[in-house]
Amino acid sequence: MTGVHAVETRADVTPAPMTGWWAAASAVFAGQVARVRVARGPLLFVATLQSIGILVLLRGVIRHPDRVTASAVVAGTTVLVVAFVALNLLAQRFGAWRAARALDYYAALPVRASAVVLGAAASYATFTVPGAVVTAVIGVLAFSLPLAHLWLVLPVIVCAGVALAGVGAVLGLLMPRAELATVAGQLGMTAVLFLGVIPPSHLPVVARAFRAAVPSALAVDALAAGLRGPVDPAGTAWRLAVTLAIGAVALAVAGRLLRRAVQQ
Repeated sequence: MTGVHAVETRADVTPAPMTGWWAAASAVFAGQVARVRVARGPLLFVATLQSIGILVLLRGVIRHPDRVTASAVVAGTTVLVVAFVALNLLAQRFGAWRAARALDYYAALPVRASAVVLGAAASYATFTVPGAVVTAVIGVLAFSLPLAHLWLVLPVIVCAGVALAGVGAVLGLLMPRAELATVAGQLGMTAVLFLGVIPPSHLPVVARAFRAAVPSALAVDALAAGLRGPVDPAGTAWRLAVTLAIGAVALAVAGRLLRRAVQQ
């Protein structure tokens, strides 16, 4: 009887229904926003100050920049703010979660791994908006570029944030140790810096191939083209759509890596 009762008891236990995808992602987003605001606030300030410092340095070095160079510098340093937070800090965060087995907490909840990844990535990417906007405004004024198309900064940093946050999550979950995730995030941010602020036409052919592999390269090109003159709607939409697609693929891969990490 005892055995039969135990079998019947186990049969009655059913797993909790999965929480809605958007509800789960929103809950993770809200929780991480609160944490990032307290724990990462100084680093977010540093991200903005770092990009503005590079912008001012390049303005001092380049005495008479042409429109192509000026727009590339402003666009590259603007997206660099996003890279510092969404790629570098997020890679460190996921690497630390994996090392400390903190991902097991989310594995115990009825939420999908992709919702966890998106919520965490969005929380970090959101904090890049003010710093990126400030950097873009200072850059446009410093290089005497037209202000008419500065509105492009918002869609560009959103798309670049999705792509870079996805890559940051992949790096953090892929590296076997938190220290390696930190190094990978730093290297990724360095690639965004050097291959973003230099116009493609000024790079060697080999370097252009590496630049094409940077997830935010097309977003930088879209912003730079808009800062130079009239916006090409088709070209801008195509560049941003491809950037979003890269981000979607990266987030999907990160979701699979998260599921694999909690099963180990």
